[in-house]
Amino acid sequence: MATSPEAQPPRKLVLVVAAALLNQDGEVLLAQRPQGKPMSGLWEFPGGKVDPGESPEAALKRELREELDVIVEEQNLEPLTFASHAYDSFNLLMPLYVCREWVGTPSGVEGQQLAWVDNAKLDTFEMPAADIPLIGPVRSAMKKTIVAGKDIMDDTSNPQKS
Repeated sequence: MATSPEAQPPRKLVLVVAAALLNQDGEVLLAQRPQGKPMSGLWEFPGGKVDPGESPEAALKRELREELDVIVEEQNLEPLTFASHAYDSFNLLMPLYVCREWVGTPSGVEGQQLAWVDNAKLDTFEMPAADIPLIGPVRSAMKKTIVAGKDIMDDTSNPQKS
């Protein structure tokens, strides 16, 4: 006799948070999952698990400091979108924030490889299933960053606009 979906035990909900760190050239930072971790070798938007009682923003600030050695202020985290994905043993919920300002130079503290990726190459990186639906919204944010950067440059180069 087949088991109905309703009779299966509920899967654990795992809350993780991620960031699309965007530089002034409109590139986004991807991190490769280190060896020994689930889904090692895949590229993802950096972030990690939200601890019990922790806000997503506080978790993201902590994770970016621990994994990339950068300091992010909460006011520089702009909610962008979220992903919900059913893995075999758990359900994942992942809010994604855009961050355009931080202190420090990102480095792979855990030995992970990092890559600044432009819009055209974003979908050439193999990513976990939960990250793939985030690519479209991240691409839109990348385009806005390039336009904003151009506007800033245009304003500062025109002495008439002071």
